[in-house]
Amino acid sequence: MQTAVSLVSAGTERAALEFANSSLVEKARSRPDLVKQVLDKVRRDGLLQTATVTFARLDRPVAPGYATAGTVIAAAPGLDLGVGDRVACAGATYATHAEINYVPKHLVVPVPRRSSGELVAFEEAAFTTVGAIALHAVRLGAPEIGHRAVVIGLGVIGLLAVQILRAHGCRVFAIDLSSARCDLARSLGADDAMEPVGAEATVARWSGGLGADLVVVAAAARGSDPAVMAAEIAREKGKIVAVGATGLDLPRRTMYRKELSLVVSRSYGPGRYDADYEERGHDYPRAYVRWTERENMRTFLDLVAAGRVDVRPLVSHRYAIERGADAYEALEKGDALGILIGYDAVPDSGAAAMISVQSSHAHTPGGSRISVVGAGINASFENVRRGSAALAGSGAATEAIATSSFRITWIIDRARLDEAVRLLHTTFIEAAR
Repeated sequence: MQTAVSLVSAGTERAALEFANSSLVEKARSRPDLVKQVLDKVRRDGLLQTATVTFARLDRPVAPGYATAGTVIAAAPGLDLGVGDRVACAGATYATHAEINYVPKHLVVPVPRRSSGELVAFEEAAFTTVGAIALHAVRLGAPEIGHRAVVIGLGVIGLLAVQILRAHGCRVFAIDLSSARCDLARSLGADDAMEPVGAEATVARWSGGLGADLVVVAAAARGSDPAVMAAEIAREKGKIVAVGATGLDLPRRTMYRKELSLVVSRSYGPGRYDADYEERGHDYPRAYVRWTERENMRTFLDLVAAGRVDVRPLVSHRYAIERGADAYEALEKGDALGILIGYDAVPDSGAAAMISVQSSHAHTPGGSRISVVGAGINASFENVRRGSAALAGSGAATEAIATSSFRITWIIDRARLDEAVRLLHTTFIEAAR
């Protein structure tokens, strides 16, 4: 896919940026689960091996981004997409901030046309991933026509949830620390919006004393204040859906007294984090899993095409890819909403590159010949280089090294190992397996 526009997620990518810039101590405090994994590995493999693997993983660069829109420039046979089609794409490590992306079929959907016949714009289609996240959270809340729903946190996902709930036939009330975001929520269909102070009493009056049928927590917070507020404003037997990265230390007495239900929304729907679905293309039976992540993506785009969801007011910044660093500076300031990165057209010849590393070296008959499969963290390029030299000194010949790192498949013979290692460190190549 040749990217036209990608969206910088103000929530997810800001969190990733803060984590990357934090010290080792801060990383450990924020991810105690990873600390436990490291300690377990120390017990199994020893301190030196664990330190080597851990620091290698921390130093490994990660391509940011997971929401793009663009044009198909190559497609596998049998897909419902062809060269030249406009598409929206999702997925970390797939729909990245890059001019060319390779995306599995269940993470890409066609861009629809409006009733006028005009295609949904690339800038709008770039919101498909975050739109699917908001849509999945709303689905988990099972809203009904006439329900009173409250959205806490008016970032991109919260503002999209406001509109999706309206499209479901709900009355919507919004809460956020920013008065400007509250004004935006009203303009997008919320009955009313306000800052948190006094919200409990206001929601009670707005709901006729009943309380909210559904509360969507889309706020990002280190503490549990948004979730606690959700429990206070929900009605008896109401439902809370947590989609934002916030604490969930809820008051048990309130949860028990009202018999509240809490659901934590996972990304953009069934299929997420399932390698069989996302990477291998195995779909679920439609009769049993109607709304997969791809169907949520498709449905969100249909809402945009029908004019029932408007993403254009959510764009706060636009940058060309050459100014990508400026986009992340805007992200760090904290006032950004939807940040779009635009890409100039890339020649089709740049869609893929394959480097074939051939050797004229002829092995003499006899002697030992060894092949190595895998050159990842546990078999780093430097270790492979040293091992190859040691094998050569012992009289054994290194026949080949194969690795699929960075989604590159290589068969490298020893005569060109140094060149291949250099290229692997400096070049991103999409090559057919």
